[in-house]
Amino acid sequence: MLSHDQIWGAIDRLAERHELTPSGLARRAGLDPTSFNKSKRLSADGRLRWPSTESIAKVLDATGASVEQFLAFLQPDAAFSRKLAGQLGAQPDGAFPPQGSSIPLLGFAQAGAGGFFDDGGFPAGQGWDVVEFPAAPSQKSAVYGLEVQGESMMPLYRDGDVLIVEPGAQVRRNDRVVVRTNEGEVMAKVLLRQSPRSIELLSLNPEHPNRTLELSDVDWIARIIWASQ
Repeated sequence: MLSHDQIWGAIDRLAERHELTPSGLARRAGLDPTSFNKSKRLSADGRLRWPSTESIAKVLDATGASVEQFLAFLQPDAAFSRKLAGQLGAQPDGAFPPQGSSIPLLGFAQAGAGGFFDDGGFPAGQGWDVVEFPAAPSQKSAVYGLEVQGESMMPLYRDGDVLIVEPGAQVRRNDRVVVRTNEGEVMAKVLLRQSPRSIELLSLNPEHPNRTLELSDVDWIARIIWASQ
């Protein structure tokens, strides 16, 4: 039987995974920013308050997390870490030796070259390295890492930081994304606006201009779900 602490702990861990506070997670899901505050988890007379299934559904939709991933977050911290440690696997065939807790890793400079991605922006071909990162089984073949090279993404991302991206995930306004153009330019930006014909991107570094790209010029766009900093 699930406990009150497990449910709220899963929400807290989901927020942490997306670099959000519980209030930030609630706000992203379109809920009252205080919905997940610790003060709201008990009533004035000490009775337990539980998040509604509607609230959880909105949070999963807002973060792109699956029900399976949320269930994994229900585990206590130690068990959660052990559970996820061996749940990675499916990686590009022949690209590198299988490693149970690794996902593909590529440098930004290499990402601009051809042969590393399929038409959907997923890993393909040879030359990939690996990086340790826990992912649920449903997500293991859909995420990979890009290593930041240079200072063009300062102050948010530094040289050597690893960005974990999820190609194919729905992107929304204010999401941090990696975009690759048809000409091989790869950039990390914030999605300001997307129309049927173009996307507007906010630069992470104030010294670099914002960009507007025609969708016909975009090879793929992937949502950043985590960064090692």
